[in-house]
Amino acid sequence: MSGQHKLTPVSWPEFVRKLKGFGFEGPFQGGKHPYMIKGSLVLTIPNPHRSEISVDLVTRIIRQVGISRDEWIEK
Repeated sequence: MSGQHKLTPVSWPEFVRKLKGFGFEGPFQGGKHPYMIKGSLVLTIPNPHRSEISVDLVTRIIRQVGISRDEWIEK
């Protein structure tokens, strides 16, 4: 295994940038939370006022949209 294969907390702008790299569009403002879209998939994302998005939350979100840990780390 080469490189960093461990998820780390990410800033909100970095989180959005990575999702855009996987083909998501947005973010768009929804009700309480912004969301991003890829085809028919609508992904609710955390609000930008949090300092960082935790590893736990990143893990749940990428699992929900079918992105592997390795794909996320390498993006």
